[in-house]
Amino acid sequence: MKRSTLGRALVLPTTAALAFGIAACGAANEEGGGGGTTINGAGASAQEAAQTAWRTGFLENNEGSINYDPVGSGGGREQFISGGTDFAGSDSYLDDEEVQAAQERCGEGGFVEIPAYISPIAVVFNVEGVNELNLKPATIAKIFNQEITNWNDPEIQADNPNANLPDTAISPVNRSDASGTTENFVEYLEAAAPEDWPHEVSDEWPVQGGEAAQGTAGVVQAVQNGNGSIGYADASQAGDLNSVNVGVGEEFVEYSPEAAASVVDVSERAEGDRGEHSFAFDLARDTTEAGTYPIVLVSYVIACAQYDDEGKANMVKDYLNYTISEEGQQAAQETAGSAPISDELRQQVQPAVDAIAPAGGGN
Repeated sequence: MKRSTLGRALVLPTTAALAFGIAACGAANEEGGGGGTTINGAGASAQEAAQTAWRTGFLENNEGSINYDPVGSGGGREQFISGGTDFAGSDSYLDDEEVQAAQERCGEGGFVEIPAYISPIAVVFNVEGVNELNLKPATIAKIFNQEITNWNDPEIQADNPNANLPDTAISPVNRSDASGTTENFVEYLEAAAPEDWPHEVSDEWPVQGGEAAQGTAGVVQAVQNGNGSIGYADASQAGDLNSVNVGVGEEFVEYSPEAAASVVDVSERAEGDRGEHSFAFDLARDTTEAGTYPIVLVSYVIACAQYDDEGKANMVKDYLNYTISEEGQQAAQETAGSAPISDELRQQVQPAVDAIAPAGGGN
């Protein structure tokens, strides 16, 4: 199993006001412990819509303001580690070097690292006359590696005996830009079909000769416009396109919020001396567990367990409590199309959020 990673371009912290700030209106009550405190965050653009939903929902019942700059995962981690922000969003967990730096920044209490945003990646297709398609990991790998080139190939027919598969060329569509979606998809192919996917994990597509499109919207449009096309895209943006049922063990699993969240539940926590409040997972991309959907992007929220400022400590704690709550996860699903974390995962990470406190103890 491998960690879920994204490109790690570093962005230096700035003292300018962070983008996308949301402040509570005057009617906000005083239920939150943060009072009129402002906290700043930065990081993954994949979390942008979810962060907006979380902040809006949280500030309906809490005073203060929260800023989040979707500068990217690498920039978010760098700004947090350097002390430029109070929390970070990241589409990969901290590596060993960053763990040490985060522990130094956060002090004796260490850091908190929790998976708060799960986004399924759909394998979308457009084949005239075919509305449902089962594909094993090896078959998916061979299609995107351009080794299976026709829709009536015997390997596809074997798992779709009732489908009217046409004698039509397969047109695989990939991202033309560096992409976390690409990296997570390629990581799945490497883990689930290692014999049929000889390429290293990267955020840039490794196979030449297919159709390339800019961004998720570009991939979706290219698949929509081309009979015989297949591509990969954030499930929330797949629109009316049909999506592949992915082979997992002895069954084929359609993506759903529950199936996407389940892959985290069957994954193991990352090894190493990360501290008790780090819930970083090496995703079980090659799982055979029934009912799991293994092609997902998992994004983390990273914070300190202790803050010198009592208001910030309470505000961060309350905000993360809302983020992982059923209400917060539902808000993210409705706004960003993410998969809510499971009750099991919520119970696992709750003690880490509960540990956030002012330095020296007390709330």
